Amino acid sequence: MAKIWVEAYGCSSSFADSEMISGLILNSGHMLAQSEDESDLNMIVTCSVKDATANKMIHRIKTLRSKPLVVAGCLPKAEQSTVEKFGPKASLLGPNSLGKTIDVIASTLKGVRRIELADSDLTKVGLPKVRLNPAVGIIEIASGCMSECTFCQTRISKGGLKSYRIGDIVRQVKNEIHEGCSEVWLTSTDNGCYGFDIGTNLPELIRSVGEIEEDFMIRVGMMNPMYLSRIKEGLAKAFESTKVFKFLHIPVQSGSDKVLKDMKRGHTVEVFSKANESFREKFARFTISTDIIVGFPSESEEDFIQTLDLIKETRPDVINLSRYSARPGTKASKMKQLDVAEVRRRSKIIFELVKKIAHERNKEWIGWNGEVLFDEVSKGIVKGRNFAYKPVVVDEKVRLGQRIQVEIKNATARGLYGVPLS
Repeated sequence: MAKIWVEAYGCSSSFADSEMISGLILNSGHMLAQSEDESDLNMIVTCSVKDATANKMIHRIKTLRSKPLVVAGCLPKAEQSTVEKFGPKASLLGPNSLGKTIDVIASTLKGVRRIELADSDLTKVGLPKVRLNPAVGIIEIASGCMSECTFCQTRISKGGLKSYRIGDIVRQVKNEIHEGCSEVWLTSTDNGCYGFDIGTNLPELIRSVGEIEEDFMIRVGMMNPMYLSRIKEGLAKAFESTKVFKFLHIPVQSGSDKVLKDMKRGHTVEVFSKANESFREKFARFTISTDIIVGFPSESEEDFIQTLDLIKETRPDVINLSRYSARPGTKASKMKQLDVAEVRRRSKIIFELVKKIAHERNKEWIGWNGEVLFDEVSKGIVKGRNFAYKPVVVDEKVRLGQRIQVEIKNATARGLYGVPLS
């Protein structure tokens, strides 16, 4: 029996992987360490989406390598040589190799380095898990994607689309609820293409999960706009369920069709704009989240202005802003890069606009009252979400998983602040 420290970074799928890895560790008879200081072996589930993230992973690898180390997740699959440079003795585990977790740990504990980066046939639905948040069940509905974005390493690290069966996912949701979760996240690399490889789609999945008779909420994860035209009508119908948060994360990345073509995004600006418009027309209050990359190699000043115009026109509630960074192995990394100072200038302009719109959007909720589900603990504060997945904080003590009626009294760019009504 060994004490094993597990830490994770990146997207919700990465955190879901870490929960399953922890579950497999406990089921094998090992223990989970409460800190890296008391561990016999360290395991890090990595992310490689941006330079800044990859640099953080390298820093953590250098910190954790004083003990037997397993580097898991996207970084070893996408950049094996980088991991081996900074953790030459570390064992490697790919994002679709969870079936080899215990074998890799056993070998590493014996001082024998092991590399398992090939995809295993192990499904990620139904595995034992140790939840990072007892109120939220993170369920991976698929692995890989169908896109070929020129800036992204995801296809390199996770491969093509492999969707999991609706019946298996529904059973997993029921299990999460029976174990105390009041919220489930349906997550994957790209929810928009879920089921295309097995003859179904995302709206069918949402409907099936929504038919579960328990009292819980569903958060639908990120989907690329390129597949929206195939599922938009069914998706809007599925979102009518009171169990589904009125929240969509659809990353547009740029307001320029030319840049989107260079990115090989497979969609136009109009696709995003129409989705934004149609969901807000159908539902009186609806939260739109998107992603913007500033400084893509072919982005001209005119392209940048078009992105500003799109943000002003569509006014997304949440914008995840990133400066472009060249990731090894991607097509865009071979293009001539923009001046760093110019990218920084553009990023600052968009950041200020994003902050202003987010504040204005949130102020529209002042005076609203309704039910809030408290589903997260951050820095000792229990935070909640209303039906549109808006973050809500109250001054009084509340329990994780508790639902209470709240009236919103104030708002900032980061969220809503209210008082309990009961």
